[in-house]
Amino acid sequence: MNKTLIITGGAGFIGSHVVRLFVHKYPDYKIINLDALTYAGNLENLTDIENAPNYTFVKADITNEPELRAVFEQYRPDAIIHLAAESHVDRSITNPNAFIQTNVMGTANLLNLAREFWTLNPAHTHGHFPDRKELNNLFYHVSTDEVYGSLGETGFFLETTSYDPQSPYSASKAASDHLVRAYGNTYGLPFMLSNCSNNYGPNHFPEKLIPLCISNIINEKPLPIYGDGKYTRDWLFVIDHAIAIDAIFHNAKVGETYNIGGFNEWQNIDLVCELIKQMDAKLRRPAGYSEKLITYVKDRPGHDKRYAIDANKLKDDLGWTPSVTFEEGLDKTIDWYLSNEAWLKNVTSGAYQRYYEDQYIN
Repeated sequence: MNKTLIITGGAGFIGSHVVRLFVHKYPDYKIINLDALTYAGNLENLTDIENAPNYTFVKADITNEPELRAVFEQYRPDAIIHLAAESHVDRSITNPNAFIQTNVMGTANLLNLAREFWTLNPAHTHGHFPDRKELNNLFYHVSTDEVYGSLGETGFFLETTSYDPQSPYSASKAASDHLVRAYGNTYGLPFMLSNCSNNYGPNHFPEKLIPLCISNIINEKPLPIYGDGKYTRDWLFVIDHAIAIDAIFHNAKVGETYNIGGFNEWQNIDLVCELIKQMDAKLRRPAGYSEKLITYVKDRPGHDKRYAIDANKLKDDLGWTPSVTFEEGLDKTIDWYLSNEAWLKNVTSGAYQRYYEDQYIN
C-alpha cells in the first residue's frame, strides 16, 4: 500500500513518537514529518530514523497557507495526522494570540487544503460516512482532555462530555475540534478525533511538570508546585499514546471520537514525591534527599482542579490498554533522561534550536 501520510508536529514530543512508530511499522508508507521547528520542535528526537527510506522531514508552518499549499502540491497526501499545536497552558495565559493563530487558524488551513485537494462527498454529512477500506482522504485530529474543563472529586470525562474549556489553550483546542467536526458535517471530510490526558515519557520538553522536575532534581534546583499541590491529572505514557493513535487511525470508524487515558490519577504533590523517591535511588542519594527542593508557588489563573479520562470506549472497541503502570512508565522515563544528558543539556540551553535553524533556513 503506497500511501503518503503527513504527520504535523512530528518533531515535537508526542509527534516524534508517532512518527517513529509509523516509520518502523509501515515501511510501505511515505511518512512526511511537517514541523515548523518552534521551541518545542526538536529533530534530535528523531536522529535514529532521519535516514529511513520512507521518511522525509519538511520544515513548514501550518499558519503559513502558501507554504502549506506547496507541501500539499509536492506530496499529495492521502491522509493527515494532525498533532502540531501550541500546548503549554502557562504560555497561553501570557500569549493567547499565538495559540489562536496556530491551533485554530493553522488547523483551518489544513482543513481547507484537505478539502481542496481531496475528492469529498458532501452527501456523507451529519456524521454518516461509508465504511472505509483504505486510508484515502482521512484527517485525524489529535486533541486534549482539557477541552472538557474541570471535574469535581468524582466522575470521568467521556466522549460525550460537553466542552467547557477554561484556558486560552483549551479554548483554542476546543475551537479546532469543532472545526474538524464541522468540516466533516458540511463538506463530507472523513475525520476522526482523539482527546488525550497528560502525556509523559522520553523527549519531553522540560517546561512540563515531569521533565522539569527530573531536570531540577538532577541539578538540585527548586521543584515548583502550584497552589496546594492537590491538582489531579490522569497520566499517559507517550509510547502508549502513539500506539493508541495507530490503532484509531487504522481501525476506527470515520467520524468517531476516542478518549485516550492512562487509567490512573495522581495529585501533583504525590507525583513529585514518587519522582523524588525513584530519582534519589537512581542517583544514589539518601532516601528523601530531594524533598527539600519542593517549593510551593503562586497558583496560575483559572487552574483546573482535576482531569480524569474514561478510556473504556477505546479499550472495548479497539482493544487498547496502557502497557505500563505509572510507576513503571516513570521508571522508564527517568532512565531515558539519565541516559540522554546531552539531549537535556541541548534543550535547556537552546543549542538544539540554533543548530537546526542553521540547517533549515526558510
